[in-house]
Amino acid sequence: MHKILLKNAQLVSEVEVKTADILIEGERIAKIGVNLTEEADEVIDITGKHIFPGVIDDQVHFREPGLTHKANIGTESRAAIAGGITSFVEMPNTKPQTTTVEKLQEKLDIAKKTSFANYSFMFGGTNDNLDEILKVDPTQVAGLKLFLGSSTGNMLVDDAAVLEKIFSSTDMVISVHCEDEGTIRKNLAEYKEKYGDDIPIEYHPIIRSEEACYLSSSRAIELAKKTGARLHVFHLSTGKETNLFDNSIPLEKKKITAEVCIHHLWFSDEDYKRKGTHIKWNPAVKTANDRDQLWEALLDDRIDVIATDHAPHTLEEKDNPYTSAPSGGPLVQHALNAMIQAHKQGKISLEKIVQKMCHNPARLFQVKERGFIKEGYYADLVVVDLEKSYTVSRDNVLYKCGWSPFEGVTLDSVVTHTFLNGNLAYHEGTFSEKRHGKQLEFNR
Repeated sequence: MHKILLKNAQLVSEVEVKTADILIEGERIAKIGVNLTEEADEVIDITGKHIFPGVIDDQVHFREPGLTHKANIGTESRAAIAGGITSFVEMPNTKPQTTTVEKLQEKLDIAKKTSFANYSFMFGGTNDNLDEILKVDPTQVAGLKLFLGSSTGNMLVDDAAVLEKIFSSTDMVISVHCEDEGTIRKNLAEYKEKYGDDIPIEYHPIIRSEEACYLSSSRAIELAKKTGARLHVFHLSTGKETNLFDNSIPLEKKKITAEVCIHHLWFSDEDYKRKGTHIKWNPAVKTANDRDQLWEALLDDRIDVIATDHAPHTLEEKDNPYTSAPSGGPLVQHALNAMIQAHKQGKISLEKIVQKMCHNPARLFQVKERGFIKEGYYADLVVVDLEKSYTVSRDNVLYKCGWSPFEGVTLDSVVTHTFLNGNLAYHEGTFSEKRHGKQLEFNR
């Protein structure tokens, strides 16, 4: 069995940063300790660098099948491991959508052949696929995804009776996109009447408003409380919504949890003038005050998880007028570095980053033996040099779409090594020729 000894690293957990060595045997962490002297096939000195558990991103759109001109599982998972994300959960709004057990298996088969990272998928709910939802093996998916806003066309679940039946019928984590369709349509009609299709981008957070988000989130939470469903609210974007969530009990005991994404912590509506539709997301990036309140809720544990909602589109698509420019942008390669940048700015500790990006996604979705640096766990490890910098440019982005909303930003940390299931999958710009990703397993 191949053995790798990592020496003199700063190991980061939610509790502390400590100096230790790690012995990897095969796919797993065999031993953690100070001054380990075990023989190994390879010894790597990590002095001065930090080791994080591999990041688990609970929300990505890798566009395969059907939208592969923008991205695919191979290209985006490769970018992910270069950014320290070793496991991802991909969303069901592909073409065809992942709303039958058959289509789920097709995506699992693609990922098994092409993914550079560990993988799982959400199963999609619609107004008419409850029978398929009930067929799903909960050990084969991270959970169920429902779109309660107009982001994704005919995946919108807007039948109240169906919604209640779904919430009452499954023990899986139900992850929801919350924006009220009626509110958005009304707002959009007003601005289209005024501007036509070329609505100035700064009105995006007014069209997809605080009211639209809060109305939908509060209704979903009310329904979860009524039915006892296990609810996870994706990508909060408003300060008002943060007051719907609880920090009085540990994550493992929560029935209702929340996520925030990198872009809602990084950008504000002040950035639309400079970035235009390149920062058009659903839900919209909102005010600096909303961003401050999201940070506050993240730090006081009302928000449980940080994710990316990585959703690439081509530049040609993004540069269309407002009504035809799609929402979403690529983020997996830069997410961990962006959060470390926030740490360097004094906004968040390294321990809290690991809690929200590694430990808590593993806890929330009951991911088996990942998300922590623990003996016996899979050796998904990310080595980061906090003393190196790089500037994001189109020359160094790895996304198939070829651009990043972080272009021009200098990030003061660099991922130097990514270990995946005990294998060195990425090292200073070079990828292993073999793919080492595995399907995620769940403790269910």
